[in-house]
Amino acid sequence: GALALDHDTFREMARSYPRVGPLGELRRSLAGLRLADLAVGRDGRNRCLLSAFRARTGRNQPSNSRFIFGQASWLRGLIRPAPGYGLAYLDWSQQEFGIAAALSGDPHMMAAYGSGDPYLEFAIQAGAVPASATRDTHPMMREQFKTCALAVQYGMGAESLGVRIGQPTSQARELLTLHHQTYRTFWQWSDASLDYAYLHGSLSTTFGWTMHVAPWANPRSIRNFPMQANGAEMLRLACCFATEGGIRVCAPVHDALLIEAPLGDLECAVATTRSAMERASCVVLDRFPLRAATSLIRSPDRYADPRGQRMWDTVWDILAELDGGVPRVH
Repeated sequence: GALALDHDTFREMARSYPRVGPLGELRRSLAGLRLADLAVGRDGRNRCLLSAFRARTGRNQPSNSRFIFGQASWLRGLIRPAPGYGLAYLDWSQQEFGIAAALSGDPHMMAAYGSGDPYLEFAIQAGAVPASATRDTHPMMREQFKTCALAVQYGMGAESLGVRIGQPTSQARELLTLHHQTYRTFWQWSDASLDYAYLHGSLSTTFGWTMHVAPWANPRSIRNFPMQANGAEMLRLACCFATEGGIRVCAPVHDALLIEAPLGDLECAVATTRSAMERASCVVLDRFPLRAATSLIRSPDRYADPRGQRMWDTVWDILAELDGGVPRVH
């Protein structure tokens, strides 16, 4: 009966009730603001052990207190390119959805990913919105189908999904039913993967990273393993391809790469990195390419995460009041 006050709960609730987002950021900052632990060298760069393969899925698992991307999102404003340089943050768009589509071979799911907006396309395929629907004409329906598509990958039930989308459990159950009906091939593959894991006691990625499965293992973790673990394989391969292409990779971040380049070469570096990421996805997913979105940070600008921008501005406003006019850092 106690309140759930962990970071993941606040993050989930903020999707339905944006006003609790800043409160969650504040709680996380107060609980974990240990900047003294942040591993920053004399050159101003954050370096820490990435703990590759530490997670069961083969994902990196660096210390949250020592890695800037493990801190509260507003603290990413501390990231700034050197004078004359720029940074680019490239992350795979809807990576887990794309991996699920490719590995399962579900034609409708693959078509949804290829549309450029798999969540809206899911709603169209399910008959919930007309074929002419766009983000602007049906934003609420798109958001509900997006939440459903993401929830499925983590085995979320109707009750939890209903809370997340702010709708009755019956409507959430209908969304899950539509997902099963629309992507039948995916669900057949997912069920078969689960059966195989329990029968053989293991499940492996394209390149052989294996999770050993006990009879009492959580089925949700097993179902999600192929997406997470093959995503990890993809990230490692993209790092290799990008580095071999002459790109300075600053950090791998879950499903993204942070790179740097002189301002005059930044656009070219982005193109090379995007090509490396697409190539990596094609290798892991048997010629099924995943696209990458890009955010550019040019000196003297700072990295800005939209989720933490309000907190960043608030902190600098408070500092300005305390110090009699400290200019806000943008």
